Amino acid sequence: MKQTPNYIKNLLLPNAKSPTGRRVWSIDLETVWLPFLTATNTMGDTALPADALGSPIRLAYDKDGGVKFSKAGRPVTRVAKPIADSVTLIRQNFVAHLQQFAEQVATDRREDYTKQVEMALTAGKPIIAHDKVELDRAIQLQLEEAVRKAQEEAEHPPEQVHEPAKELVTAQ
Repeated sequence: MKQTPNYIKNLLLPNAKSPTGRRVWSIDLETVWLPFLTATNTMGDTALPADALGSPIRLAYDKDGGVKFSKAGRPVTRVAKPIADSVTLIRQNFVAHLQQFAEQVATDRREDYTKQVEMALTAGKPIIAHDKVELDRAIQLQLEEAVRKAQEEAEHPPEQVHEPAKELVTAQ
């Protein structure tokens, strides 16, 4: 029987640290990604440009070249492309490793894995049934409210303001 690799076990351990800075893939840029990517550059595993690591957050620009602003009027920022591309690659590899591990366990320990799936499905059935009842009830209440409003509007139609017809003026 194979043991779970330590890197997988470590993913499941709680971590008290909670960074609060800019996040990329829900992971803090300043305290996680920059040190990690600097370390991979140091080890020769990546070759991210120094300017990307030195200035990881950049102004976003519109297609016309002007600074992009949000609807709230604040300037929009983005993560430097080399960093964003590296995070995307890491994310894709991470997902592949998770899938590979799950497939390996499901193959190597088919009976145990099947029991886990069956337990989960059995435990989830009452929750799914309860949610269905609550959703049906909520939809019924919404329908009743819509019908009530429509009936009120039919009984008491809003006053319509008639605008006088506009005169047509011929072009001269």
